[in-house]
Order: sequence, then structure tokens, then C-alpha cells
Amino acid sequence: MQAVSPTATGVAFLARPGRPAVVARTLAELGGPTRGVVELPVRLMWNAERTFDLGDPDQLLWMYENVLRETTRAEDLRALINGRTLRRVWRLLNLPRGVRQAWESRHRGLRAA
Repeated sequence: MQAVSPTATGVAFLARPGRPAVVARTLAELGGPTRGVVELPVRLMWNAERTFDLGDPDQLLWMYENVLRETTRAEDLRALINGRTLRRVWRLLNLPRGVRQAWESRHRGLRAA
């Protein structure tokens, strides 16, 4: 899976200053887990507590927020985010404006989710 790059869209939405948000080309490509416990790699979560129980709604949101905000790799999206789950929780996620704009400009259905 490739991520949408600023050159492909003509617009760079930033996850943070100097870092473009990484967006999946399709939500169907996002085949991450929907249950169980997930441990994020240090590059996505610097805290010693990097495990998330996906059965706990608050932990699921916290994990998704961290992955969507911190990733620089499309592989992280494919491995950790589930497209159906993302659509279901989209409005509940606390994301930087640039990340939300990047995803919603690519996946218009998220705006209405």
C-alpha cells in the first residue's frame, strides 16, 4: 500500500510542523486488528505503556489517535488501523487539524461518518 503524498494531492496537510500526514489510498486496505491487545512500536509511542486493549473503547481511540498522528509509514496504517473501525470511530478521534483534513480530503465518506 502506498500513502498519498503531498505531491500526489497537490496539498500537504501536516500532522505536526514539518511532517506531512500519511493517508491510506483506500480504507479497504486498512486490515489492522479489531480485537486483542496491540503493542505499538516506540517510533509511534514513546511512552513505556505502549499496549492497548482494543476491547476498551478509550484505549482503541487512544491507539488510533497515536498511529494516525505519528506514523510516517503507510505500512503502519495497514498493520494497525482497521478501515471499518476507523469509519465507526472517526468522529470520536481527537486528531490534529492537518491529520483530519488530510484523511477527509482523501476519504470524503469520513466527513459524514
